[in-house]
Amino acid sequence: MTLSQELAWRGFVNQTTYPDIAVLDGGPVTFYWGVDPSADSMTIGNLAAAMMVKRFMKKGHRAVLLVGGATGLIGDPDGKRSERDLKSLEEITGNKEQIIGQYHKLFDGQPFDIVDNYDWFQDLRYLDFLREIGKHVPMRQMLQRDFVSSRLGESGSGISYAEFSYALIQAYDFLYLHENKGVSLQLCGSDQWGNSIAGVDLIRRKTGEEAHVFSMPLVVDKATGRKFGKTEAGAVWLDAGKTSPYEFYQYWLNVDDDNVEAYLKLFTELDKPAIEQTLTEFLEDRGGRHAQKMLAYEVTLWVHGREQADKQRHIAEAVAAQDIGALSDEEVATLRQEVAAAKTPESGSIVEALTGTGLAVSNSEARRLIQGGAIAVNGRRVQRDHFEAEDFINRRLMLRRGKAFKDSALIELDK
Repeated sequence: MTLSQELAWRGFVNQTTYPDIAVLDGGPVTFYWGVDPSADSMTIGNLAAAMMVKRFMKKGHRAVLLVGGATGLIGDPDGKRSERDLKSLEEITGNKEQIIGQYHKLFDGQPFDIVDNYDWFQDLRYLDFLREIGKHVPMRQMLQRDFVSSRLGESGSGISYAEFSYALIQAYDFLYLHENKGVSLQLCGSDQWGNSIAGVDLIRRKTGEEAHVFSMPLVVDKATGRKFGKTEAGAVWLDAGKTSPYEFYQYWLNVDDDNVEAYLKLFTELDKPAIEQTLTEFLEDRGGRHAQKMLAYEVTLWVHGREQADKQRHIAEAVAAQDIGALSDEEVATLRQEVAAAKTPESGSIVEALTGTGLAVSNSEARRLIQGGAIAVNGRRVQRDHFEAEDFINRRLMLRRGKAFKDSALIELDK
């Protein structure tokens, strides 16, 4: 499969300045992709674009990965309804180190250069920038941007000159990399199309040379209509200290059936035959969630490595089967940190365990759930008020309300 065919099949094609993306099937192109260090970690919202970048790398195109030390000090206003709070130089410096570390992890085994736009902006003089760059950027082009018109409208919050200038700063990045690194293509998400086109236009006006943009669509959760990557608890981070590997794996394991095919194509390196086989098995038994299991394993493997992917898969399989005895002490320790947990005597109250772990809000609700057959101990429905000795496997059991794994709790003997 050629690169252009693979990009189309996986769903990476949105807007591009190329008349025909088959040109990407030819000789190597030097491209760049960038992330602003507005936080000390990327989120899964960055992952689809990162996978697109990886497809270009694997087809022989030369990658320049930018960390936006300069643009991060301003903050991209696109999509924001109000002014961002500015980050300090110290914060941005720390964040850059973390993002660079994630670049090395995500693209391990592939050749790439890393650049920081703070390096060429820190000594750039304001008047020189206005004369050499600002002179070539039409105001009409900037004023027509959607985020500018919305912020300047009657109900808008307004926009500062700093945020208004963000597109100009990013355009200069493209020009600088074009002149100094031979970059002729920017890869981006659809939300960066306007900023990227500004760079193409600046290169043409300043040098008379050609440059291009290739953007991928915004990934949207079909079940909710929301931008991909957000949960009720907030963003899902790539940093294990911000989103644990357990939480990370569970996020992918619980994606909606309507999204799983698209996510397998966007977020994994599985080839077309492997994905088609996965989907065939999934459609034969949706309840088995084979596609979600494959997705969770492959993305966790990419982001956190094989050891964590194997560990999280084993925990998920054991808990789903309510086979708590299959877990090692280390895996139980992980589970204890991630789900509600409580101690109980051998013949302790199931009612108290339900309320103590938040699976029921009151004793009366707990009793109703038990009587209604909604409570399971190690996967078996129970209609009694107390635990029994045989419930415990290696001094522990899994208590669950209903069918959802998220409504489970780890119960351990207290003596």
